[in-house]
Amino acid sequence: MHRVRLGWWGPEVSEVCFGSLAISPLQGRISHIEGQEVLRYAVTQGIDWIDTAEIYDNYDQLKPILKIFPELRIVTKSYASTAEELKTSLETSRKLLGRDILDMYLLHEQESHHTLKGHAAAWDTLLEAKSRGIVSSVGISTHTVQGVRAGALQPGLDVIHPLVNFQGLGIHDGSLGEMIEAIKFAASMGIGIYAMKVFGGGHLTKEPEKALNFIRSIPEIHAMALGMSSIEEIDFNLSFLAGDSISATLRQTVTSKEKKLYIADWCQGCGKCIETCSHQALSLKDGQACVDLDRCVLCGYCGRICPHFCLKIV
Repeated sequence: MHRVRLGWWGPEVSEVCFGSLAISPLQGRISHIEGQEVLRYAVTQGIDWIDTAEIYDNYDQLKPILKIFPELRIVTKSYASTAEELKTSLETSRKLLGRDILDMYLLHEQESHHTLKGHAAAWDTLLEAKSRGIVSSVGISTHTVQGVRAGALQPGLDVIHPLVNFQGLGIHDGSLGEMIEAIKFAASMGIGIYAMKVFGGGHLTKEPEKALNFIRSIPEIHAMALGMSSIEEIDFNLSFLAGDSISATLRQTVTSKEKKLYIADWCQGCGKCIETCSHQALSLKDGQACVDLDRCVLCGYCGRICPHFCLKIV
């Protein structure tokens, strides 16, 4: 497994970070136990860090794996905006993950300077936690060009987790070119960059080689989080990145797996999922939620907010 350093002062890690959203209850593709087995396999293949978040609701799924492999690094994220919310999030993460020290902690989905300003109290508390040794590195995740630029100028920030893929799917503002320029700017400041939504939330899985090569073609992107929910996906991605040959059968297995957002017919049209979807992929039609498949990035966040459990990634 190729190893990289996250920015000028970040840790040395495997090029691939395991994106645990794909095995979490939020997406619900596979069972709790199946997800643990997939993660365990990924670790044995050389992946040495895991990306998660409070909203993924899978700390209990990850904790046993972290106990078996204590050398694993963990990244988690929080939507906390106040000091008290951030303190609670930190303590919850430490307790449920079984870690006294959290390797990386990010403010989730910071989209601009204004968003960061609105989360100033949480950010200051995060910096304080870093100074006390509770957190090793701090940063943000973002789906926007402005988020990357604002993060690059944020005092004390170590790492940015931006949305980037070869079609620019899911970028909320600006173009793919502008996102790449923002990433280059952030990297020039010594910030560690690891990409999210490399496969566009599943839309680009028909061209996995192109998706992976694109990320690798940008030297300012140091690593990538890949959401994988099967051993076949792990074998394909890691073999390709290692330059190993891939059988036609394995490629067919990986590229033929279609994923989509399923909305059950008992949807009552409350609209909560529509308010939650930052990609404007959901709307109401004839009193029920419906999805624009071209906009949906299969994040699964809508499923968490649904009071009737109508939404699921399948």
